[in-house]
Amino acid sequence: MSHPLRQHIEEIISLTDEEFDFVLSHFTAVKKRKHQYIVQEGEIVNKEFWIVKGCLKSYFIDLNGKEHILQFGMENWWITDYESFVKQIESKTSIDCIEDSELLYITYENREKLTVAMHKMERFWAKKSKFGRIALQNRILSLLQNSSKERYELLLKQYPKLFQRVPKKMIAAYLGVSRETLSRLDS
Repeated sequence: MSHPLRQHIEEIISLTDEEFDFVLSHFTAVKKRKHQYIVQEGEIVNKEFWIVKGCLKSYFIDLNGKEHILQFGMENWWITDYESFVKQIESKTSIDCIEDSELLYITYENREKLTVAMHKMERFWAKKSKFGRIALQNRILSLLQNSSKERYELLLKQYPKLFQRVPKKMIAAYLGVSRETLSRLDS
């Protein structure tokens, strides 16, 4: 059976066995327990994570102590604080595990080496970046133009399994509504 990372990459580009072995040699496997951080606000992030198994959240805490969830991450998703990763500045977000998780990560340095050595991977990450920008644009548009109910229904339609894996208070923090409002939307 093919490695899950290979299956993921080959949704966009094809790889020979040798090419995939070379790609995989740039990654490191890590297991994290529920509630463990992979990124903490204020640190300089040098890793981009691919989720083999598990569920994570990217978030920040505002000055009033309220949590705002920017992104959830599940199997086959990439996650990091991209501004910190690319610019090597302090992270503005934290990322922690909602569930016990198995991850592969690539350092910034290894990603740069890999894209220079293998232009196929440069194309892969360029396409993944485009998909990420599209998802971000759609999320911002949804926040600006859709009602709470519409945002809830869209999230439920796009990611029904998320609702079985994530506590409702986190869903509320992602949608930008109170827990009470989410209960009304859920009924």
